[in-house]
Order: sequence, then C-alpha cells, then structure tokens
Amino acid sequence: MIATGSEVRPQADELRARRSRIAETVGTGGVALLASAPAPRRSTRFRQTNEFFYATGLEVAGAYVLIDGVAGLTTVYLPHRDEHRERSEGPGLWAEDVELVQDLCGADLVAPVEDLPAELARRLFRGRLTVYTPFAPAEGERETRDVLLGGTAARLADPFARQEPDGGLRAALGSHFPSAEVRDLTPVLDELRLVKSTSELAAMREAGRLTGLGVIEAMRSTEPGLYEYELSAVADFVFQQGGARGGSYEAIVATGTNAWHGHYSRKSSMLADGELVLMDYAPDFNYYTSDIGRMWPVSGEWEPWQLELYGFIVQYHRALLSRIRVGVSADEVLDDAAAEMGEVVAATAWSAPEFERAARDALSFRGHLSHPVGMAVHDVGSYRERPLPEGLVFSVDPMLWVPERNLYIRCEDTVALTAEGLENFTGFVPLDPHDIETTMAENGLLQLWRQR
Repeated sequence: MIATGSEVRPQADELRARRSRIAETVGTGGVALLASAPAPRRSTRFRQTNEFFYATGLEVAGAYVLIDGVAGLTTVYLPHRDEHRERSEGPGLWAEDVELVQDLCGADLVAPVEDLPAELARRLFRGRLTVYTPFAPAEGERETRDVLLGGTAARLADPFARQEPDGGLRAALGSHFPSAEVRDLTPVLDELRLVKSTSELAAMREAGRLTGLGVIEAMRSTEPGLYEYELSAVADFVFQQGGARGGSYEAIVATGTNAWHGHYSRKSSMLADGELVLMDYAPDFNYYTSDIGRMWPVSGEWEPWQLELYGFIVQYHRALLSRIRVGVSADEVLDDAAAEMGEVVAATAWSAPEFERAARDALSFRGHLSHPVGMAVHDVGSYRERPLPEGLVFSVDPMLWVPERNLYIRCEDTVALTAEGLENFTGFVPLDPHDIETTMAENGLLQLWRQR
C-alpha cells in the first residue's frame, strides 16, 4: 500500500516538538533563525531546503523562521501575497494566510518578511543578542553537504574566482547587525536529524519501496545493447509514478570498468555481454530518500569469476546485517563480521591471487557501515562514536576493489534500527545470484515498451 502524503509529512505537533528542542539548545538570550530557499531562477518546481522543511514543513520561497530561546515561541515570516504569481502558478502560502500557516506548521505567530529586521533590531537594542543560524550550506534539490562542500572547494580553486558572491544568512547578519553574536546552528540540526521520528520512518519506508521497485525494473529491462541511461530512465518512471519528485541524486548506472569510479554518473556506455552493471539510485519522496547498491550480469547469467567476487560480498553483507542492533557500536559490528569473513577468505579456493588480496583488504576497510540516510542520501550527523540508537537509518554497503582489473564490487541496503530489531527498507530487492537471474528472466518496462 502506498503511503499518503498525510501519513509521511510531519504534522504540526511534531514540528513544534522539533522547534522546542532547538529552543532548549539555543537557551536564554538567543534565537534560532533559518532561511528558506530563494525563489528559483529557472523554470522548475520549487523545492525547499532540507533544513527549513525540517523545522517548518513549509514549501515557501523567501521565508524565514525565528525560534525564541527564552519563550520557545516560533514566528514564521512570509512574503505578501503575489496575485500575479498565483494566477500563473496556482495558490501559495503568504503572510496573509495566518491561520492556515499556523495549522500547517504550529507556528505561534505569522508576520511579513519586512518585519524580521525590525524584530532583530529591537532585540539587539534591549541587550546582547545571540543568533544561531546554520553555517553549513543548505541542502536543496539533489544536494548533500559533502557534495556542496566539494563544489565550494572546486570554485575556490578557480584562479578567476567565478563563484557567486556569498549571499548567505550568516554573512547578511554580520553585515547588517555586526554587534550581534552569530553562532552555528548546524550541530544542533545535525543531531536532531540523525534519529528519525515515526513520520520520517514512514516517508523513508516508502522511499525505500520505490527505490527497490525502480532497481527491480532496471534488472528486468537489462540486456546487451542497451545504454546505461535507459536503466536510469526506467527507475525515473517508477519513482515519479509512485509520487516522488524524481531522483534524490544523480543515478549511478555503471557497466564494466565504469563501476570502478564509485560515483560515475555519465551513463553513456552500452551494456555488453560478460560485464556486470552497478546501479545506485533512489527517489526524493516528500523530502526523504533511500540508498541502494545492486550488481547483476548484463547477460542475465553469472560467470564464475563474477559469482566468486559478488558471492563473497553478499555473504559479507549478510554477516554485517545479522550483527546490527540497538546498543552495539559500528566498530563492534565491523570487527565481528570481519572475523567471520576471515574464515571464509581462508576456506575459499580463489581463482586468482588478486581476488584473494581484494577480499582480505576488504576485511580491514571501515566504511562498510557507510553513512546516515535521511533527507539527504549522505545525511548529516555521525553515529560512529556511540552505541547505535533506535531510530537511526544508515546504509550497509560492503565493497571490495580489484585494482589489477579495475573491478569494484558492492551491494548496499538502507536499514533502520527499531525497538523490534532491524528494518531493511530495500531488503526485498533480489540479492542472491539465483534470485537476480530469475528476476532478469522476466520482461521489464523497456521490453514491454518495444512490444507496443
């Protein structure tokens, strides 16, 4: 059953609880201030930033939310109604829609955006003002913090400095209210976002379902002579047919040695007999996503060397999954699974010495419990320094590299820790080699399309 929007979007009570926790952290004398995404500068559907949506659940451009650390009150600042935009794009939310905005997000007050500078000035006049605002770049459509920071680094390396001027809220506060103390709200939001609520888990459960259906259809559609981009197109159809906005990141569909490049995204190569294809792609469903990694033979039948490497990684994957539970640490899971898999390596008659080296090297790699997953595929927060908490969602992604052959082998699922145990959001997608062959023998969307 497909979850409805009301089941997976945060309700006013939950949004108020999130802001209360922010207010508690900000404390007396402080306010938290978040800015929404600006209006798009191209023809596209507006998407809110993850940070602003997490605090308000509102999809409005040019808005702000102010959270008072003393009284815990929330004021949402919105633009005035633009009748021309409403005629062109349809109804929106505006400063005039006070009761509706309060019902949607649980805000105490709603005001026009031009009132915000005056409110900050009044607070500053009455005494010292500390403003907490995110210093990290805001995550928008198909954006994760690691990619945003990498892009910033690349632009700063440009000798002609062709990056846009910094228009961030932090810089604006420093320019217009230099006597205010500005502190970073990012660690507070990161910690809150790390552990998922019931509504967040519902959204991620549906995102995982759509992820799996998209990958399964790509498996079914695979045959020699197709192009990588055709498999991502199949997944795009499944995602959007299921109510998702589209992909939450650029699809990885990599055949042959293209998979050696972990985030390969060109999707321009033709699938050929004798090669494996790697797919990693998930939707943006109500501001939440999933993550997956599956490999399968282009021909639909495994060759012995492929089974040797892929079978080892599948066994490693299951060893990791069997040890993950609330209260253990990631290091304990990795150490215990590596000990089990060390015996497998020793007992296997490897067909090539480089395969055995790759398997042994995989045992010492610490990234198989990869990253949090949530509003971004590489989500914020860190779980490595603590026992694994209930409500944590992350990817389990064992992998190995055979540099002598430019081979990269992996399989990945997105899992959630619950009071009952481990919930694998993408675990229904075929993983066993035999199950993959059975799935690939079925007609996929591309074959059905060509039969029209």
